[in-house]
Amino acid sequence: MNEILEILKYTIPALVVFLTSWIVLKTLIKNEEQRNRYEILSKTQRVITPVRLQAYERMTILLERISPEALIMRTNNPALTAKQFQTELMSVIRSEFDHNVAQQIYISTEAWELIKNAKANVIQLINSTALKLNPEAQSIILSRMILEELMKEEKSPVTHAMDFLKNEIRQLF
Repeated sequence: MNEILEILKYTIPALVVFLTSWIVLKTLIKNEEQRNRYEILSKTQRVITPVRLQAYERMTILLERISPEALIMRTNNPALTAKQFQTELMSVIRSEFDHNVAQQIYISTEAWELIKNAKANVIQLINSTALKLNPEAQSIILSRMILEELMKEEKSPVTHAMDFLKNEIRQLF
């Protein structure tokens, strides 16, 4: 019995020291991992933040460039027929959108959906207005009719998407 007590006299303190050391080391390692994770996240944020900000800027420019007013001002050519002008407008919209499609990974899903909806609504506006005209009519007539249809809308989808982007960027930064 004395031998067991003698063994316990040495093993119990050793176990206490071992467990204490193990708990302290485990806590230190966990804290170090958290600190490393925070540093990595912080470095990533420093790199990603300017890229995200640039993506929001590019999406705002995209929306501005595909707005019917801007499209008409940039692409209007009196020598074109209504059908040719419609085709040119579609080509410009597609080109602008395709050029910026990769930016969707840096913006929210809701913002991207609003941008896609704005694009679709602009295309629908142009196509539905063009259907009301003779394809051989002058492009200026199509331009005027598109702008008249746009004025009938309370708030254009492009404006709605731009407002959403502005609000989202204010919240993020």
